[in-house]
Amino acid sequence: MEATERCAVAADGVRGAEGAVRDAVREAEDAVARLKEGLAGVGVTLPSLRVDPVSCAGNEPTPLVDLGRCNIDTALRLCEVLAEKGSGHGG
Repeated sequence: MEATERCAVAADGVRGAEGAVRDAVREAEDAVARLKEGLAGVGVTLPSLRVDPVSCAGNEPTPLVDLGRCNIDTALRLCEVLAEKGSGHGG
């Protein structure tokens, strides 16, 4: 294999990896959007909910959803919603 062919193969591998990273980040962003929508539907807002940017870095990124920080009122509201769902109430 000539040097130009090796470069082309390497470039294809990089492009493929970049596409996989983009897909993983897009999937994480979709999950964040769905969580925001679902939580808003039950009156809960997590202001720091996002895709963790650090988890998207590196050679083999694995995007994580950062649920973030919330105040005590929001945490208690989330507990209420989960308790209602767990007991079969609230739809």
